[in-house]
Amino acid sequence: MTMNMHDVYLAIPLACLAGSAIAGLFGWKIGRIGAHAAAILGVAVAFALSLLVFRDVAFYGHTYDGTVYVWGVSGGIPMEVGFLIDPLTALMMVVVTFVSLMVHIYTIGYMRDDPGYQRFFSYIALFTFAMLMLVMANNFLQLFFGWEAVGLVSYLLIGFWYTRESAIRANLKAFLVNRVGDLGFLIGIAAIYQYFGTLDYAAVFAIAPQLANTTVQVLPGVSSGVITLICILLFVGAMAKSAQVPLHVWLPDSMEGPTPISALIHAATMVTAGIFMVARASPLFELSDTALSVILVIGSITALFMAFLGVVQNDIKRVIAYSTLSQLGYMTVALGASAYAAAIFHLMTHAFFKALLFLAAGSVIIAMHHEQDLRKMGGLRKYMPWTLVTAWVGSLALTGFPPFSGFFSKDAIIEAVARSHLPGAGFAYFAVMTGVFVTALYTFRMMFLAFYGEPRMDEHTRKHLKESPAVVVIPLVLLAIPSAIAGWLGLAPLLFGKFFGTSIEVLPQHPAVREMALHFAGDGPFIAHGLQSAPLLLAVLGFATAWFAYIRYPQIPGLIRERAGLLYEILIRKYGFDEFNEVVFVSGARAAGRLLWKIGDVKLIDGLMVNGTARVIAWASTVARRIQSGYIYHYAFAMIIGLFFLMTFFLHR
Repeated sequence: MTMNMHDVYLAIPLACLAGSAIAGLFGWKIGRIGAHAAAILGVAVAFALSLLVFRDVAFYGHTYDGTVYVWGVSGGIPMEVGFLIDPLTALMMVVVTFVSLMVHIYTIGYMRDDPGYQRFFSYIALFTFAMLMLVMANNFLQLFFGWEAVGLVSYLLIGFWYTRESAIRANLKAFLVNRVGDLGFLIGIAAIYQYFGTLDYAAVFAIAPQLANTTVQVLPGVSSGVITLICILLFVGAMAKSAQVPLHVWLPDSMEGPTPISALIHAATMVTAGIFMVARASPLFELSDTALSVILVIGSITALFMAFLGVVQNDIKRVIAYSTLSQLGYMTVALGASAYAAAIFHLMTHAFFKALLFLAAGSVIIAMHHEQDLRKMGGLRKYMPWTLVTAWVGSLALTGFPPFSGFFSKDAIIEAVARSHLPGAGFAYFAVMTGVFVTALYTFRMMFLAFYGEPRMDEHTRKHLKESPAVVVIPLVLLAIPSAIAGWLGLAPLLFGKFFGTSIEVLPQHPAVREMALHFAGDGPFIAHGLQSAPLLLAVLGFATAWFAYIRYPQIPGLIRERAGLLYEILIRKYGFDEFNEVVFVSGARAAGRLLWKIGDVKLIDGLMVNGTARVIAWASTVARRIQSGYIYHYAFAMIIGLFFLMTFFLHR
């Protein structure tokens, strides 16, 4: 590999870091234009160089795996910054930098009146740097650094409007839930070093088959395969970062952050880190059917049950947030079925159409003077034609209508699950098929409530309705293009071709994608098959149901709500996860804190150690004070007694 390409790899994350530093440290000096110019230029450079790297990898087959910098050695563990540039990394770099660039440009319009303008640009550029360090890592230690860095910056971004109590609660919730997952992730990485003696990807993956039959005692009388234990611990980290049940509760609340960061966190970056990590570690996960089954079941529960919650949400951003949870479930199901290529393919298409939907929702929110309640919208199609068209592209891609991008990746996942023979595959197939109908229902419900029917906003808002400025609309159009065409461009090379090469490993006993490849005859036949398949029928049924309930007979949802009773209550309370966490974990933590305060702090530390020591010293000083009487005969008597003891001691010796 030439030295020039090595410099290009280094320049990609550093360009984002430089933009962040300039906007953050000197934003007060260079003003708003200077701050956003620095941040956008940094990410634009990163995107342009990522395209160069993608061309170099995809068309010329060049890869790179090397150490860039050793920043320390501790206990024999080298702490290295290293890059692994292969097809999986190159694809992720392009997706992350492109979506981030669109979000940066969009932010100029969305945040133009915000007093924290420069700070916001600094944060989102730093977020992009952290995500790039994560996907470019060639070892688990750097992966963990990027993992924690995106978590930290997301905490800052979710709580960006820190004067709102709801925003502070949301960012604290995200931070704490991710710490739960990160603990499992860190223990998994520690176990890798314990059994492999290295944290370097290539070395770990080369050694892994030798440990396939090694077991370890987890609890007295309970043993597990080392690889299974490591994979499940790593997946616990992915469950929190990629918001899988039950560690999903932070993601809907993160809507408290500004809309651009909702797009950045929920589209191409933070929430897909877990999906990327499992795909990257496929040589480990392939050795454990148990871990794959766990992933399959957790993903299918998330895909189906989070989709149901999207149907009852009235906040436009929360509908899309629950959609993200459901789609992440689809990706996780694909990972469990060993269809890693399908998971990454859906990750890519989802990045485009979900960022598009979030930014379209932001455009609506701007027009509605920051009103997010769908019940107060309606009729916006007359006022916002560009937003309407781009939102339709995103919606059709999300619901899997051909030839939009989501159709190809979602159908590939469903087909792969149908061919999986792992325990849990039957339930997973039912979940992803049912999820297609529910996805169409909540997506078109959102579209009909926002853009169609009679306007339901107040008169003042209606009079001032207009299309968003060009700086908001242009990113929507640029994201709509890959949302429409990325599926058929990527289907053959990413899923059935040899694009990923050795960066993803699938063992012969997990043949789902290979079996699909045998029946693949090109994009046309794939679409033709899709037009006759059950998923498209279910999506059309979801569209028809939404039209019937929200356009033709809008009184139906109210009647269903009244009749549903307990079921509606369960859905509106999000299955009680928040209440459970509040009662068990939050109240439990408070009770433990009170116990430690009353016993540990008040009685042991203050009572026994601090005040107790003071009392002992006071008692001893009182006794000593009585001895110092001032009478000569007392001192003479003490001297005689002392002399007696000394003489007795020496004579005894």
